[in-house]
Amino acid sequence: MGKEVKTNAVRILDRNKVDYELKKYECDDFKDGVSIADMLGQSYDMSFKTLVTVGKSGKYYVFAIPVDKEMDMKKAAKEVGEKNIEMLHVKDINAVTGYIRGGCTPIGMKKRYPTGINESAKEHDKIIVSGGRLGLEIILKPDDLIKVTNGKYADIIMH
Repeated sequence: MGKEVKTNAVRILDRNKVDYELKKYECDDFKDGVSIADMLGQSYDMSFKTLVTVGKSGKYYVFAIPVDKEMDMKKAAKEVGEKNIEMLHVKDINAVTGYIRGGCTPIGMKKRYPTGINESAKEHDKIIVSGGRLGLEIILKPDDLIKVTNGKYADIIMH
């Protein structure tokens, strides 16, 4: 039997002895989080997408929000102490994070960037984030995601 390929995110969860579940699905190219949640019959509220931003200072910031929501850039900038932030260009995702579009997870990026998890995550026993590659998800407790990313809960979505 072939050995399971572990992503950096999975190795970090193992190293930190975090309980998690992996879910694999067929996915050859980028699909947005809503399409994947629909395909797998998952709740949008529990399914989180990872957004990578860059501030005026040139520093990078990571945010995780429900797949069907939009990030409030002003709230997110304020949360990280920047005047404003903008989305990282798709072509720069791999260089900055080590992951590809659609497989980007807040866990185990090339460097540890300040991370904000939308506070709605606290309403769930478990949430779903990308597993670090296309076709792989990690299901874990929101507090464990905070722990392994050194993140914090924040109100960062548009209402």
